[in-house]
Amino acid sequence: MGLFEMTPGGELVSVPATTFAAEQVLERGDLQRALREHIAAIGDDLLVVAEEFGDFEVRRRIDLLCVDRTGHLVVVELKRTEDGGHMELQALRYAAMVSAMTFEQLVDTYQGHLNRTDPASADDARERLADWLDEAGGENAVLQRQVRIILAAAGFDPQITTTVLWLNDIYGLDITCVRLTPYRVAGKLLVDVQQVIPLPEAAELTVRLRRRETAVRAAEASTGRDFTRYSVTTPEATTPALAKRRALLALATALYEAGVGPAAMAGKLPGHPRLLAVQGTVSGPEHEEAFAAAYPKYAHQLGRWFFEAPFHADGQTWVLSKMWGADTVDALDALLTLAPAPGYSYESHPA
Repeated sequence: MGLFEMTPGGELVSVPATTFAAEQVLERGDLQRALREHIAAIGDDLLVVAEEFGDFEVRRRIDLLCVDRTGHLVVVELKRTEDGGHMELQALRYAAMVSAMTFEQLVDTYQGHLNRTDPASADDARERLADWLDEAGGENAVLQRQVRIILAAAGFDPQITTTVLWLNDIYGLDITCVRLTPYRVAGKLLVDVQQVIPLPEAAELTVRLRRRETAVRAAEASTGRDFTRYSVTTPEATTPALAKRRALLALATALYEAGVGPAAMAGKLPGHPRLLAVQGTVSGPEHEEAFAAAYPKYAHQLGRWFFEAPFHADGQTWVLSKMWGADTVDALDALLTLAPAPGYSYESHPA
């Protein structure tokens, strides 16, 4: 297989591959930097939290350390060579070394990374991580002990592929091999990125994912993470069991529709501001733009707010945060003190 040019005459002409070495592409200075800035090329669910990570008692460094949205750390090992070296063994060692990392340690690691790559955002490291790990618990996320591994190289020798297939199949590990093939075409250097293990179309992938999901559920049960859902009752109806954020929105909306002002609710909610206002009666993109201008700290975190459900009062537009954790019950109880009549309550539904 390879890259081919289809000529006007219908011929397929092979485009010869080049090598990173021949193109003077350095492993760390060029390839690693490019993937750091465009990590979606090898995985669309990755956030880079460190480069050349070496917070160990031994002199070893992870090329790129990432975290996915489910709370799994991801060790990314890179090689510009076509045999892959011993990258699978290195990656296994690294995965073991980071497997006990906590959320607080991850915050420190990510902040250090941003200090080097994006200093203006370093102070937002915790909020960025909480946003990224929203569905895994946000600031209350417990990182999984299972660590994913991505091996990206110009090629893999049979020893690596055999080892990876065996580890994935027998031990249920999550190791992905991505082949990076460079081509020089019309003066441009192109890189063909192909996942070779596991094959995306492979039927075994479904079995492996099921095995992984089972393991994750078992890990979650042992870590005591809180997946409680809540149903909200008003004089009109009772909602189904909702996730924390949706339960807070349901109760706040019901109180707002009953005449409770958003300013009063904002004064009751615990912790840092969770219900914020902008001047004017706005909605949609206009609301988001006004919010970003009024609160620059949150300008790059608009997805953490319920802009689809604004509250309007006294010439202002209010928006509720989506970020709720251990203080969910305190917030629900605080809002209930504003209920204008009997019949408002909530019920918890432990996972």
